[in-house]
Amino acid sequence: MQKVLVAGATGYLGRFVTRELKRRGYWVRALARNPPKLEQTGPFLQPAVANEIDDLFIGEVTKPETLKGLCDDIDIVFSSIGITRQKDKLTYRDVDYQGNRNILDIALKSSVSKFIYVSVLNAHLYEHLVIVKSHEDFVRALKACGMDYVVIRPTGYFSDMTEFLSMARKGRIYLVGSGENKINPIHGADLANVCADAVTGREQEIPVGGPETYRVKEIAELAFLTLGKRPKITRIPLALANLGVTAVRPFNKQISDLVEFFITAGRSDGVAPATGSHSLKSYYDELARRWIKEKQVAD
Repeated sequence: MQKVLVAGATGYLGRFVTRELKRRGYWVRALARNPPKLEQTGPFLQPAVANEIDDLFIGEVTKPETLKGLCDDIDIVFSSIGITRQKDKLTYRDVDYQGNRNILDIALKSSVSKFIYVSVLNAHLYEHLVIVKSHEDFVRALKACGMDYVVIRPTGYFSDMTEFLSMARKGRIYLVGSGENKINPIHGADLANVCADAVTGREQEIPVGGPETYRVKEIAELAFLTLGKRPKITRIPLALANLGVTAVRPFNKQISDLVEFFITAGRSDGVAPATGSHSLKSYYDELARRWIKEKQVAD
C-alpha cells in the first residue's frame, strides 16, 4: 500500500483529495496546522475528513523545525499549500514558495518518489504578479530537483465562485471589466479525482477545468437566479479597479496583490480541458439551502 502525504489537508481542495485517496485505498498522512478544521464541514461544503486519515502530522510549513519526520515512510507528496484567507503577516513568498520548498527539501531526503503540486492555469500570463510568481518559482525548483513530479493547473475552484453568491445575497454583484471573459470552474471533488489519478499517471503538466463553461457575467446571473433575486450587476472599469489596487497597496499589500490577480485574470479566458460532473448550479443550490438552515437556527 502506497503512503501519501497531503499538505494542505484542511483547505478546500486538500479535504477532497484526502477523501478520494482514502476511497482508492491509499494510506494518508495529513499535514495540518489547525487540526480541528478536519473535524468540521467547511464553509464551501468541503467534507470533514478527520476520520479518513491514517496519521495526523501537526506542523507549520513556514517553520521547518516543526516538520521533522514529515515525510518518513512516505511514497508520494501532494501539496495544495498556498495563502487564501490567512490573517497573519505571512506573505505569498513565505507560504506559496518557501513553505512548499521546505516540504520538498524534506521529501528529497526521504523515500518520496513523486511530488504532486497544484499551481495556476496560464501562469505564464501572470508572472508579474507576486502570487503567481511565488507558485511558479516553486514549480521551477520542483522541476529542477530530479524527483518525479506533476504540476496540476486548475481553473477557478467552486469555492472561488462562492463570492458571486455572497455578493448576490447582499443585493448587488460587482464585476471588474465587461464580464464577457470565459471560465470553466471546477468542483473540489472533480479536481480531487484528477489529483488522485496523478499518483500513478505519467503526465507532468495537467491543465484542468470543470464540465461547464460560463461567461463571468453568466455566473453572476446564475447567483441571483439561485437566490430568486432580480439581477443587480455593477461593472467596474479596469482602469478604476487598478486605481483601487494602487490605493489599497500601502495599507495591505497581500490583499492588493490578490485583487490585482483577479483583475488581471478577468482580462482573459480561463478555460482548460473539461472534466468531472458537478455543476455550478447544483453547488449554488446546495450552498443556498445551507445558508437558509443556518439562518433558521440563528433565528
